Amino acid sequence: MEETYKDRTSLMKGAKDIAKEVKRQAVKKVNKAVDKAQDGYTQRSYNRFQDEEDDDDYYVQGGNYSVEANDDEGSSEATEGHDEDDEIYEGEYQGIPSMGQGKDGMVALGQPIRDEYKDRHELETERKADEEELAQQYELIIQECGHGRFQWALFFVLGMALMADGVEVFVVGFVLPSAETDMCIPNSGSGWLGSIVYLGMMVGAFFWGGLADKVGRRQSLLICMSVNGFFAFLSSFVQGYGFFLFCRLFSGFGIGGAVPTVFSYFSEVLAREKRGEHLSWLCMFWMIGGIYASAMAWAIIPHYGWSFSMGSAYQFHSWRVFVIVCALPCVSSVVALTFMPESPRFLLEVGKHDEAWMILKQIHDTNMRARGQPEKVFTVNRIKTPKQIDELIEIESDTGTWYRRCIVRIRTELYGIWLTFMRCFNYPVKDNTIKLTAVWFTLSFGYYGLSVWFPDVIKHLQSDEYASQVKHFRNEEVSHFVFNFTLENQIHSSGEYINDRFIMMKFKSVTFEDSLFKNCVFEDITSLNTYFRNCTFVNTTFYNTDLEQYKFVDSELINCTFFHIRTGCQISFDDDYSAYWIYFVNFLGTLAVLPGNIVSALLMDRIGRLTMLGGSMVLSGISCFFLWFGTSESMMIGMLCLYNGLTISAWNSLDVITVELYPTDRRATGFGFLNALCKAAAVLGNLIFGSLVGITKAIPILLASTVLVCGGLVGLRLPDTRTQVLM
Repeated sequence: MEETYKDRTSLMKGAKDIAKEVKRQAVKKVNKAVDKAQDGYTQRSYNRFQDEEDDDDYYVQGGNYSVEANDDEGSSEATEGHDEDDEIYEGEYQGIPSMGQGKDGMVALGQPIRDEYKDRHELETERKADEEELAQQYELIIQECGHGRFQWALFFVLGMALMADGVEVFVVGFVLPSAETDMCIPNSGSGWLGSIVYLGMMVGAFFWGGLADKVGRRQSLLICMSVNGFFAFLSSFVQGYGFFLFCRLFSGFGIGGAVPTVFSYFSEVLAREKRGEHLSWLCMFWMIGGIYASAMAWAIIPHYGWSFSMGSAYQFHSWRVFVIVCALPCVSSVVALTFMPESPRFLLEVGKHDEAWMILKQIHDTNMRARGQPEKVFTVNRIKTPKQIDELIEIESDTGTWYRRCIVRIRTELYGIWLTFMRCFNYPVKDNTIKLTAVWFTLSFGYYGLSVWFPDVIKHLQSDEYASQVKHFRNEEVSHFVFNFTLENQIHSSGEYINDRFIMMKFKSVTFEDSLFKNCVFEDITSLNTYFRNCTFVNTTFYNTDLEQYKFVDSELINCTFFHIRTGCQISFDDDYSAYWIYFVNFLGTLAVLPGNIVSALLMDRIGRLTMLGGSMVLSGISCFFLWFGTSESMMIGMLCLYNGLTISAWNSLDVITVELYPTDRRATGFGFLNALCKAAAVLGNLIFGSLVGITKAIPILLASTVLVCGGLVGLRLPDTRTQVLM
């Protein structure tokens, strides 16, 4: 590839030299005409003074000689000397010159070396100097544009995208219980739904973040949000568990690019004194997304009557309505983004000066009109653009087929994203990347691990309390009786039921053990967590029930008849209020971060990012020790609210620091990598902390405290970015 590049460069130089030779010949012709006219004038002057000078013949002969020379050679003595200088200065075409000869010649003559003769290190050095100059100039331009209507409009548009990310995180937890029941998901497969979404978000964060540094923030955000909205909407209609996992995987893949792209986008239209505060206010939309998801789940999912079916093959229950409603913030952000321009800082970074200037002028004029100063003129005429380093891409456009060209293009883009990612580990950002990696991992591991552990502990306490209230019935003998009421949380052992009718009943958490059912009728039965263990059924009829074979454990059925058995898992309990309690707990936990959001936004530019990051993580680690006293549901909910309120300041300050520590050409890529690491740590935390529920409190508390305190101490070692311009 390198030899091909050199050959092409040499051919291009040769073509340029040919063009110069043609131009020089044209100049010679012009000089020839000028010389003829000048020599004719000289000859007439010599003839006028021919009688007065004794040596006129000498000059006339010289004049005739000059004319003849012009006719034959096409130049005068003066122009011949000039041509020779041209040959030395311009380099007359004498074959394809080598790159080293051209560069040495330019250096010898004191000329500036053209870009094609410079190596990559020299070009990168010049580009770095240009970027430093652009950073200072861009800060002054943004200050001249002011902070006003444009930034607030973009604030709400990007806030909707960030809200969609918050919704996506909560949707899985809210939908999982209902989806498990509706799709008959076994316990061994239920954990995949939560993990598959985080896996998609992890890959998506890295990919879309890298793409945002290649094609632009707005375009990358538009594509990733469109992918999320499409697959989220599609997942509400699919029936199979495998296809549902596939849709949620790509939905997570799409939304994974929201956080790194949104923060990179918004930070590039904010002045230094506004950046920390307004990025913190933007973080509130993630909290709003969690509140929105909790409220919608609370209002929609328990209403099982909000469903319809098309035969026995297609069931559309209330949780599917909830999934559609949760896709609305994503759709809104996609529509609004179509009216927003690209980040002008990104356009300057890739050398698109005119487009960036027009957008900056639009920002200035929009804000000035909103202030009532439409006459104020945008005074910037020229903006520094960094030197562009071209990459040679070999695509077989002549001989290759279209799909081969697509494969090459995709491979090239992915390789470009990988190269940009590797530059995040080059000087001077290498140390910052390593420290940020440690902080992101520890904060994510502790936060998401305990966030899963809290609800599981609450549910474990609820299960223990529910199990303690179970009613036992032994040695019952019931005959010729009609059961038409609900049975819940009961265990019936060694009973005999003769000629009984069970009609329009609901069984919830009911177990029959070692019992006999003879000449009985079960009609219009709906059951949940109901089993018949080691029971005997004789001459019994089952009509329109959901009592499938797996609910008869080690039971014997003699001469029994089944009519219209409802297969699949049924969601049918209108009085199931336990769901309300779960959604309410999540609602309170999300709402508890509101004070932390407000405090972090107001103090971000006053006390500094590092103080807030380190202090918040250390305080969060200390607060974990209060979990020792969480012996009831109400106390655990209080601890959950306290923990969430303390950690949100750390998240906000970490987002701001990450944006400010990376230069523009690596900002979204670096942020995407760290956000992907965050999702990996979340999955690891879920697995570790989830396995300890009901076993011990000591390990989760000590583990979370240790990682949070250590991460906070590492965060204090990061450079302070409060007073520096955006690199």
